[in-house]
Amino acid sequence: MHIVLFQPEIPPNTGNIIRLCANTGCDLHLIKPLGFELTDKTLKRAGLDYHEYATIRYYENWPHFLAEHTAIRLFAFSTKGQNRYTSIRYQRNDFLLFGSETRGLPMDLLTTLAPKHILRIPMQASSRSLNLANTVAIAVYEAWRQLDFAL
Repeated sequence: MHIVLFQPEIPPNTGNIIRLCANTGCDLHLIKPLGFELTDKTLKRAGLDYHEYATIRYYENWPHFLAEHTAIRLFAFSTKGQNRYTSIRYQRNDFLLFGSETRGLPMDLLTTLAPKHILRIPMQASSRSLNLANTVAIAVYEAWRQLDFAL
């Protein structure tokens, strides 16, 4: 399973996701620009000593990521999605894409995907969004559960 963060901004969220990757076996793909330095102490604090146990790749931009990953199954998570994240039958090498904390995924990126590949996690109608690290954890554990916790 692959987690893709599009221009993440808040170091502790990315640190927590690094820790999640280390504990679930997911690969992490970070698409620049990042809203922090990779040496940021809050990033390291949130990830504790899990950085060495996670596979992390970096990309200069979205086109660079796409050029390196062709013919993949990609699911974007967005409050604009019409399909619930539980409606998908996840596969072992799926890529789960998440946007930045303040902007989410850009509309021009979302429009390149089939609507059935834009997923949402239900929440109260009056809510704006969930925390990025929480959203990633919810999605990863649903996919992993469907795979009987074998990646």
